[in-house]
Amino acid sequence: MNAHDLIKETIEKHGGIDTVYFLACGGSLIDLIPANALLQREAKNIVSCAYTAREFDIMRPARLGDKTLVIACSHSGNTPEVVDACNIALEAGASIIALTDNAGSKIDTGKWTTWVYPWGEGVPQAEVPAGISLSLAAELLDQQEGFADLADLYAGIAKMDEILPPAREKVNAELGERFAALCQDHKFLYILGSGPNYSQTYGFAICSLMEMQWQSCAYINSAEYFHGPFEVTEPGVFYFLQMGSSECRPMDERALAFLETHTDTLMVLDAKEYGMEQVPASVRAYLDPILFYAMNCELRAARGKVFDHDPDVRRYMGIEKY
Repeated sequence: MNAHDLIKETIEKHGGIDTVYFLACGGSLIDLIPANALLQREAKNIVSCAYTAREFDIMRPARLGDKTLVIACSHSGNTPEVVDACNIALEAGASIIALTDNAGSKIDTGKWTTWVYPWGEGVPQAEVPAGISLSLAAELLDQQEGFADLADLYAGIAKMDEILPPAREKVNAELGERFAALCQDHKFLYILGSGPNYSQTYGFAICSLMEMQWQSCAYINSAEYFHGPFEVTEPGVFYFLQMGSSECRPMDERALAFLETHTDTLMVLDAKEYGMEQVPASVRAYLDPILFYAMNCELRAARGKVFDHDPDVRRYMGIEKY
């Protein structure tokens, strides 16, 4: 299965697509947000929105119809809200591309196109949801409107496979122990980021730390930091800043300048220091999140070792009824 042919078939079937909805929950939704950001920024005639699936199910948009493409993701393939969303979209006449790691699961029914992806160490970024969804979005944009940076995007996705292994070594050598130690000293931290990277600011908080480490924290947009949240900044409060390498970087730099003079407990993960300048500048905004996800995984693992807390351990999810 490849993005170019799949999008071509979808456009031909519907006579064009005017709306895209990215639907998922939790970490799967986080993976789709950069593709949504690409369409929101680059497309002139395509409306794009990312929904947590339950909100889509309850507050389904009036634009949903036979000119709609739904790109859904459920890693397990059994997320009820996502399966429900796909059925709602199908009834409305939309085309659906569902991404999952689990062939034969509830989302892989044959009623719509299911893209079963591999998962695990060494899988190329082009073959996992972040890369797949970006490719689908870019192909739709290119085939309907033209996208001058399509080749750069594909080259950038491939370059990530070279960047990530040394970046993982670097983050463990330079930040892992200090991050874990600061978590020991601080029951709470704030995480900042901006632009498409904000997906991973959010993801680091709700998935890597709250879900997988039971670490209390909050996520803040670097630009929005100055519209309220900076009032709680003071010495002793732990801040973790994700510094992007794209045109969004000035938002992070402004936050950094203030943090450096108003707190004594600051960690900075700078994408430029972890290889992102090797990626074409035209598409870095959409690929920085892939780097931050990989770095977040290493940092949560470092914390888990110090706290003797395996990231796979849960106390509620999949255990209690909710």
